[in-house]
Amino acid sequence: MNKVLFNYLFTGYLKTILKVTFIFYCFGLILNLFEEIEFFKNLNSSILTPLSLTALYVPNIIIKLLPFIIFISSMWFLLNLRNTTDLLTMKVFGYSNFKIFFILALISFMFGWIILFTINPITSTMMKYYEQTKSKFSRDIDHLVSINKNGLWIKENTNDGYRIISADETRNNIIKNVVIFNLDKNNNLINKIYSKEADISENKWNLKDVVINKFEDGISTQSYLEKHSIVSKYNYDKITSLFKNFDTMSFLELLLNYDDLQKKGYNKLYLDQNLNSMLSMPFFLFIMTSLASILTMNTLKKSNNFAFIIAGLISCVAIYYFKDLSLALGQTNRISLSLAVWIPVAALGLFSSIGVLQINEK
Repeated sequence: MNKVLFNYLFTGYLKTILKVTFIFYCFGLILNLFEEIEFFKNLNSSILTPLSLTALYVPNIIIKLLPFIIFISSMWFLLNLRNTTDLLTMKVFGYSNFKIFFILALISFMFGWIILFTINPITSTMMKYYEQTKSKFSRDIDHLVSINKNGLWIKENTNDGYRIISADETRNNIIKNVVIFNLDKNNNLINKIYSKEADISENKWNLKDVVINKFEDGISTQSYLEKHSIVSKYNYDKITSLFKNFDTMSFLELLLNYDDLQKKGYNKLYLDQNLNSMLSMPFFLFIMTSLASILTMNTLKKSNNFAFIIAGLISCVAIYYFKDLSLALGQTNRISLSLAVWIPVAALGLFSSIGVLQINEK
């Protein structure tokens, strides 16, 4: 009998999660489609382009909303159990409130890890394709910054034309093995600058051990300088701020290539923040299930679900702003970013542990 009851909880809860996820996905498709249509309305593209991009973008949003999806799914499933007297039946067969909660919370916890290891790599790949496709239609491509396996690449306009900058390694404010190509408006090469390293802490870049090759009338001249400087629209803070969005990077990529990503120029603080955010997700799903259990399992009496819906919405909003406040403290250096990620998990975990002990006595 215990196996039958466990299978009932397991399959019923997973079906509820899938139903709620599907509802969120449909709402996400509708809302994001309007934004994509607005972006492409004056561009020469078919209706399939915004549709396909929306389909690629929404799964990433679903993963971000997963704690709230789990919370709503848990409330929905537990309310159905209680209002159909199934909860009372399970108690008769030895299933306490705590046991029911623990089974559902453990499913949520394992579901979180499955998402990180299987679904997240797929959604990050989808987001890469989304960003690449949308950038092709972007009108503002005069200035481009990219960090890839080959290092840092920058294209920016100058008074005489434009320049292309590449560097092998970025660490703190220093970039190494810098190559700068200055071209005129007709794409003719004016000069090529090579430097062993450059300090980019400010918009005035300070280059060391510089070799400058000038090209004029088909003649190349070379000069050596101990120090040289150029003025750029970018500095270290501005470059790193462009790469705070880690949606195109999967959990596995962060975990396995952490040191390489730092060498390529990704900010260590934001790498830590994103890695810890992903690691905390399964624990957060566990806690959201416990909060839903506290709200719905205080009594066996049937009641109006509207009150629970309102309580659930208020709880979701409060938790969202609590997480946002904690991250704001981390981003303003009041606390570390890694700690800012785990504070909501620890605080909500402590609160829910007290509540779970109380519902077990019901």
